[in-house]
Amino acid sequence: SSDLKPEVLRKSNSFWKSQVLSLVVGPMEAIPWTENIILFSDSYKVSHWKQYPQGTEYVYSYFESRGCDNKGWDSVCFFGLQYFIKRYLMGQVVTQEKIDEAAEIYAEHFGDGVNPNPDLFYKEGWEYILKNHGGRLPVAIKAVPEGMVVPNKTVLFTLVNTDPKCFWLTNFLETLLVQVWYPMTVCTNSRYQKISIMKYMEETGNEDWTIPNGVCFKLHDFGFRGVSSVESAAIGGCAHLVNFLGTDTVASMVCAAKYYGATKAAGGSIPASEHSTITSWGVEGECDAMKNMLESYPEGLVACVSDSFDIWRACRDYWGDKLKDLIKGRITDTKFGRLVVRPDSGDPAETCTSIIKILLEQFKEDVTETKTGHKLLPPYIRVIQGDGVDWESIPKILQKLSDEKIAAENIAFGSGGALLQKLNRDTFKCAFKCAEITINGEKRDVFKDPITDKGKASKKGRLTLQKASETTGFSDADKYKPRADENGTPGGTGFLHYTPCGTYVTVASGKGDQAKDIMVDVFKDGVLLKDYTLEEIRARADIPKGPFGGGK
Repeated sequence: SSDLKPEVLRKSNSFWKSQVLSLVVGPMEAIPWTENIILFSDSYKVSHWKQYPQGTEYVYSYFESRGCDNKGWDSVCFFGLQYFIKRYLMGQVVTQEKIDEAAEIYAEHFGDGVNPNPDLFYKEGWEYILKNHGGRLPVAIKAVPEGMVVPNKTVLFTLVNTDPKCFWLTNFLETLLVQVWYPMTVCTNSRYQKISIMKYMEETGNEDWTIPNGVCFKLHDFGFRGVSSVESAAIGGCAHLVNFLGTDTVASMVCAAKYYGATKAAGGSIPASEHSTITSWGVEGECDAMKNMLESYPEGLVACVSDSFDIWRACRDYWGDKLKDLIKGRITDTKFGRLVVRPDSGDPAETCTSIIKILLEQFKEDVTETKTGHKLLPPYIRVIQGDGVDWESIPKILQKLSDEKIAAENIAFGSGGALLQKLNRDTFKCAFKCAEITINGEKRDVFKDPITDKGKASKKGRLTLQKASETTGFSDADKYKPRADENGTPGGTGFLHYTPCGTYVTVASGKGDQAKDIMVDVFKDGVLLKDYTLEEIRARADIPKGPFGGGK
């Protein structure tokens, strides 16, 4: 087509033609994603600026987990908001070029396929932000500290516009900021597995909890290839590093450094084989391939996948016989080394138990017992299970080992899609809802309370999160009670939303004490107000005997 010739495209300001130009002109190169905050929302939100009541000045909304169906998952470990603020909200994020780009895209998007519709997009509103705020977003965010463990059904962060002419901006940003559900859920998923592993290590006699021992390397992130995007790998992998030190997801360390102040690699890994590097030697050459692993990495830890053909033969005849002296020789007076045997198929609990039994027999001369009488492999050999690992299978594997009097210290775990991908926004039923609106200077509580789903009732008014012990002077009538049936009071009664454990209370309807609010100011008008480091987040999220301070 003549209108797609390079010389014509260069003279065009069209967004669509410029995209084609990038493909047909010049050398073939990677095409970067150009970020435009005006395009990072659901389509229908573009039309919402016309839908609020006349005279609306401020829209105040909040984010929470409305619960979880996974047994025992009664709280969340809050993490990830700072990434989204630093990546997408800080500084000048609105320019005339971005406004024009958005205007063109939305006009086409809301058209009928023939004629564009330029009237839905609030171009004047975005130009107002550019002119009066230098392209910085006039909103304020308060949030619980990152790494804090908070019971479900509790306010986690709030958002409100700071300029009355930008009331429409608060919920326009919902689409982007609700994605905090992802790193928060990964972080919580990882933490619950940490608790599970710790439990069995304690019960089977582990005594050394210092890095690199204890729980810190017991769950390794194998999830890079199993997630939906590089960004997911980065922020999800970083969320896992809040709890553990083991990762193969390189992007997670980049995220930790750029967005959470990590001054060195936030995670560690070791040389390890994959099936291609073993099976390329052939069936008859498998033992030679394994020998090559030991000789290529004579010191330190090395992991080798061992189920390419026959896991039982590999453990009994290769590791436990032909290569036994090489393995035992990895520890001397001057060096430390360890082989980590990796099965990758079969029933996880049965397979892990069987191969550890084989290894205990083959290396029985150096096997010891923990203080609880559980068998422990020599320090030069361990096992890592990286197939079928999730929050449900780990305790099953460790329970079976415990039943066989085998210590949990013998095994580590690697988890991929189950760690970073097998979850969604509904895992913790995350929601972002408007709680208060100001119209012509008058504040009014806002809520939803559908009669078809009691679980979706939202909180009203300005919110604070407080310790229950510090929230006094109220009566039982002030405790929130949802409406019992369709004839009850919409929105329920009361404004004190206590957590089931009774430790915290979300105080609604503006009745809280700002001085006692656990949420802190983290962002206002384009400026980051609180900059958390991974180090302090780890300490806050840790568990007793954990590697980062034990949750103190």
